[in-house]
Amino acid sequence: MEALIKFVQDEFVTTKDFPDFAAGDTITVYYEIKEGSKTRTQFFRGVVIQRRGSGTSETFTIRKMSGTVGVERIFPVNLPALQRIEINKRGKVRRARIFYFRGLTGKKARIKERRIK
Repeated sequence: MEALIKFVQDEFVTTKDFPDFAAGDTITVYYEIKEGSKTRTQFFRGVVIQRRGSGTSETFTIRKMSGTVGVERIFPVNLPALQRIEINKRGKVRRARIFYFRGLTGKKARIKERRIK
């Protein structure tokens, strides 16, 4: 059964080629929103908290601060509405899932920038 599901996912689900990013990176995700007959592009810029899953069911969570309220959004990697992903900063963190980031405020909520070689 699992082989059949994998075959269908490989054949029929289109995969997009996005840059590699990990937890701690600050990225901007551009996605399409349909409102009635109109479509527009909206972006969501924030810190990647986690990447989860593999293959076609992979998702990533982004967190940003909107005023004093933290907003998180989960995006599937193969979402048809995703247009592009830009990496703004590479973050240096020691964990793959930085849920502790939710409890940090002010200067403690900064992530050191990783050098790109």
